[in-house]
Amino acid sequence: MEPSPAKAKPQGRLLVSTPLDARDELEERLERCVGIVQSLTNGLSEREANDAITANVCKGQQQHEEVCLGLFSLVLTEPAQAQRCYRDLTLVNRDGMNVVLVKINQILMEKFLKLQDVPRTQLVWLVRELVKSGVIGADGVLMTLMKQIAGGDITNKNLWLAESVLDILVDQKEWVLKSGMLIGMSVYTYLRLIVDHGTPNLLTLRQKEVDFCISMLREKFMECFIIGRDLVRLLQIVARIPEMELLWRDLLHNPQVLSPQFTGLLQLLTARTSRKFLACRLTPDMETKLLFMTSRVRFGQQKRYQDWFQRQYLSTAESQSLRCDLIRYICGVVHPSNEVLSSDILPRWAIIGWLLTTCTSNVAASNAKLALFYDWLFFSPEKDSIMNIEPAILVMHHSMKPHPAITATLLDFMCRIIPHFFPPLETQVRQGVFNSLNFIMEKRVLAHLAPLFDNPKLDRELRSMLRERFPEFCSSPSPPTEAKMEESVALEMDNHVLDKEEGCYDNTEAAFSDDEEEINNKGKKREFRFHPIKEAIIEEPADITPYLDQLDDTMKEKVLQLQKASDTENQCEVMQEIVDLILEEDFDSEQMSTLASCLAELFKGHFRGDVLPDEITEESLEESVCKPVCLVFRNLCTMQEDNSGFSVLLDMLAELYQKQPKIGYHLLYYLKASKAAMGKMSLYESFAQATALGDLHTCLMMDMKACQEDDVRLLCYLTPSIYSEFPDETLRSGELLNMIVAVIDSTQLQELMCHVMMGNLVMFRKDSVLNILIQSLDWETFEQYSTWQLFLAHSIALETIIPILQHLKYKEHPEALSCLLLQLRREKPSEEMVKMMLSRPCHPEDQFTTSILRHWAAKHDDTLGEHIKAQLIKNNNQPRKRQSLRSSSSKLAQLTLEQILEHMDNLRLSLSNTKNNFFSQTPILQALQHVQASCDEAHKMRFSDLFSLAEEYEDSQSKPPKSRRKAPASSPRSRKGAAPPANNEEESASSSASEEEDSKPKAPKRKRKGSSAVGSDSD
Repeated sequence: MEPSPAKAKPQGRLLVSTPLDARDELEERLERCVGIVQSLTNGLSEREANDAITANVCKGQQQHEEVCLGLFSLVLTEPAQAQRCYRDLTLVNRDGMNVVLVKINQILMEKFLKLQDVPRTQLVWLVRELVKSGVIGADGVLMTLMKQIAGGDITNKNLWLAESVLDILVDQKEWVLKSGMLIGMSVYTYLRLIVDHGTPNLLTLRQKEVDFCISMLREKFMECFIIGRDLVRLLQIVARIPEMELLWRDLLHNPQVLSPQFTGLLQLLTARTSRKFLACRLTPDMETKLLFMTSRVRFGQQKRYQDWFQRQYLSTAESQSLRCDLIRYICGVVHPSNEVLSSDILPRWAIIGWLLTTCTSNVAASNAKLALFYDWLFFSPEKDSIMNIEPAILVMHHSMKPHPAITATLLDFMCRIIPHFFPPLETQVRQGVFNSLNFIMEKRVLAHLAPLFDNPKLDRELRSMLRERFPEFCSSPSPPTEAKMEESVALEMDNHVLDKEEGCYDNTEAAFSDDEEEINNKGKKREFRFHPIKEAIIEEPADITPYLDQLDDTMKEKVLQLQKASDTENQCEVMQEIVDLILEEDFDSEQMSTLASCLAELFKGHFRGDVLPDEITEESLEESVCKPVCLVFRNLCTMQEDNSGFSVLLDMLAELYQKQPKIGYHLLYYLKASKAAMGKMSLYESFAQATALGDLHTCLMMDMKACQEDDVRLLCYLTPSIYSEFPDETLRSGELLNMIVAVIDSTQLQELMCHVMMGNLVMFRKDSVLNILIQSLDWETFEQYSTWQLFLAHSIALETIIPILQHLKYKEHPEALSCLLLQLRREKPSEEMVKMMLSRPCHPEDQFTTSILRHWAAKHDDTLGEHIKAQLIKNNNQPRKRQSLRSSSSKLAQLTLEQILEHMDNLRLSLSNTKNNFFSQTPILQALQHVQASCDEAHKMRFSDLFSLAEEYEDSQSKPPKSRRKAPASSPRSRKGAAPPANNEEESASSSASEEEDSKPKAPKRKRKGSSAVGSDSD
C-alpha cells in the first residue's frame, strides 16, 4: 500500500507562491476577513446580509476594519461578486474608504509583482471605480499604480497596465484636472513611455498617449510646468512626432499661447525638477534595489547585484531607455548621508559608470550622457544642489585610469553640448557649466581640474578644445606643495565626497591614508579609506523629537521614559515594557518604523566601541549582553516560532536593522555569548529572512563585513560559530574567509589554526576548497599566506587541490607556489601530482617544477621514475598535438611530450653535479629509448644530452659475450653516473637478450618485448 502524499500547503487566491514560501501575513489577514464577512452573510438574502454587516460594523473600529477588508478582498478575488461587494463597501465604510486606500497602497508598493492575474485585473478595476466615485485620496492611489508601469518594458502585462491607467485618465479627465500633481505626474509618465512604444504594433497605444499629453500640456500647461527642466528633456526625445513638433514651435516662439504666465523656455530650464517626478519612473522594486546598492553594498562587492539588476531590467534592446531614468534618479534623488559618504559603501559614480559602460545603444548612450549632465546646463548655486552635479565629475575623475575612453567621451560631450543644446541659449548654458565646475572646486569635490582637463591620456584635439572652452580650469595650480596636498585630498574623497546637500567639504579634522594611488604588480588597486580622528568626534544627544508625534500616547510615554532613564538597568526595564506593548494585539504596526527610528537614535551609543569584553569569562560575557537592545533578542529566544508575537518582534528588528545595520552582528554576538540563547543560532536565519534583504547569505556577509570594519576581535570570536552554524553560506565561497584574513594579525591567525586543529572550526571542505584557493590568488600577500596556513591546518588531502597548479604563474602567484612547494616536499608523489607538475610551462626563471622533482628524485626516486616513464610513454603514443588530460580533476591541464622532455632536461642539469642516480634507473632509460625511436630530428638534436643517457643504456644492454670479435674494449661514450644492474636477475636478463641478438644476424634494430626500449642506431 502506497503512503498517502503529504498534505500540500493551501494555495492562496491573491498572491503567487511556491510550496517553499511561507504564507504571506497580509494574504492570511485578508482571508480571515473574508471568512468573517462570509460567516455574517451565509444563507441570508441580499437585504438581510447588508443589515448584518452594517450591524457588525457599528460594533467598533476592529469590526469595521474586518468587514471593509473582507469586502475589499472579495472584490480582488471574486470578479462575479465585485460589483455587489464594492456597492456594499461604499455603504458600510465609515472612514471615507481610508482602510481600503491604505491596503491598496500597501499591495501596490510591496506585493504588486506577486499578484495573480485575476487580482491584478480586479485591482485596476477597483481603482477605476474609486476614481469614478471621486473618493478622496484616489489620486494618490492612481499615482502609485502609475509607478508600477516599468520603463523600457514592452511585455504584454506592462503594456496592459499602461493602457488601463491611460484609459482611466482619459475617461475621468474632469476629475484628473482637479489635481495639479496628478496632471504633472501623468504627463511626465506618458511622455517617457511614448519612447518605448514606437514599434508598428504599438502605434495605436502611442497615439493615445500623445493625444493625452498634448491635451494636458495645452490645457493645463502651468500644472505641467511644475515638472521643471526635465519636461524639456522628455519633450526633446519625442520632438519628431508631428503633434509634439507643433507644441515645440509654440514653446520656442509663442509661449504665451500655452499660458500667459509662461515667459519662455529659459523659465522652464532654470526650474529644478522635483524628486517626486524623478522617482516616479522607477518601479518600487527597482527603487528598493538601487537604494540597497547605494546604502548597503560595499564598494568592490557590487558585481553580483549589478548582474542581477542587469538580468532583471536591462537585458533587452527596449530596456536601454531605462538607463536615463536610473541616472536621473541617482543624481537627483539618491543623496547619501554623511555616514554613508564617509564609509566604503558603493558610491553613486560607480553605479553610473557601470550604466554608461554597459549601454549597447548609441541613442540611449547619448540620452544617458545628457541625463548625467542635465543639471549642469543651467546650474545655479543658490537654487541647485551640489549633489546633482557631483556624480558626473567623479565618473570622469575615476574613469581616467581604468577607462580613459569613458572620460574622454564625457568631456567631449560636455564641451559640445554648450553650443549645440540650444544655440539661442548658448551663453546661459556656458555659464551653467562654468558655475558647476566652479562650485565643484569650491566644495572640494576635486581640488583642481587641471589633471582631468589636461591629462596626457586625452587626445590632443580634445585637450585643445577643453583649454579653449575652460581656460580658467586648465592651468596647473601653484605652489607645487599645495597641489600635492590637494591631490591627496581629492583622491581620498573618491567614494565619499559630499554630505547632505551642501557645505560638507569643510572637514577641518581628518586623517588620510597614503598620498597617492598605486597599482601593485598584480594590478590590484590600493584601497583608500577616510578615517575621522576619534578625538574630534563630539557626542550629540539623541534627538527623537521628529518621531514622537507619530507614536500613540502610551508608546510615546514609554519612549520618553527610555530617553530619560539614567542607568542600564532602568533602560532595560523600560525596554521590556516597550516590548510588551509591541506584543499586545492592538499594537498599530504602522508605527513600527517610527518606533525603530526612535530606538536607533536612543541606542546609538550602544553601537560604538568594542562589544567583546577585554577578558572573556562567563560573567563578563553575560554582562556584555545586558543592554536594552538585547531585550528584543532575549524575548525572541524565549518565544516559539509559531507564536504570533515572534513575527511581530522580527519585524521590529528588521525595521531597526534598516536604521542601524550594526544590529545584525550584535544579534550574532548575543546568540553566541548569552546563556539564554544557547542553541538558538538558527534564530538569525529567521531574522535574515524578515529583513528587506530576505536572503541569509547576503545578510550574513553584510553583517560580518560590518563587524570586520568595527571590531576584529569580535569577528574572530564569532568565526567558529558562524562557520559551524551556517556551513552552506560560509564554505561555498571565499567571501567570508577574505574578510577574516584581510584584517587578522599573526596572533589571531594562530588562534584560528588552533580552533581548526581542535575540531572547533572547519573553514574548508573538499567540494569547494579548490575554488576558494583559486579565488584567493587575487588577494594580498599576507591574506594568501594566512589562507594557506588555515588550509594546511585542516586534514584535507593535497591531491584535492593539486589542480590549482594549472592556475599558478611563477611571477604572479609566488605566495601560493611557495606554500605548495613546502607541502609537496612532504608528500610521496602520486601519478596525478607528477602529471600536474610536468604540465606546468617551462621558463628559465621558474624553478618550481625542477625543485620539487629534484627533491622527489632524492627521496622517492623509484616512484617518481615509474610515474615519469608512464607519462613519457603515454604522451609519446598520442598524436603530435596538444592533448588535454582525461583526468576529471585536471581538464584544463595541457601536457605535451615536449614539456615533459624540457622538465626532464632541467632535472638532468640540476642533478649533473650530484651523486644522485635517478637517471640510471631502468624505467627512465627505457622510456627515453622509447621516445627517441619515434621523435623527430629536431627533438633529438634539442634533447641530445638527455637521449645520450638512453644510448649508453642501449650500449650496455647490447654488449656481446667476450668471444664476439667485434665487441669494443669499452663503450664509445663513458656512462657517467651509471649504476650496475640492481640484481642478478636483471643481469641475467640482459645477458640472455644479448645472446638472442647474436643468434639472429642482420637485425641491427630490434624492439624488446613488453616494456623494453627500442634499439638505438648509435652502434
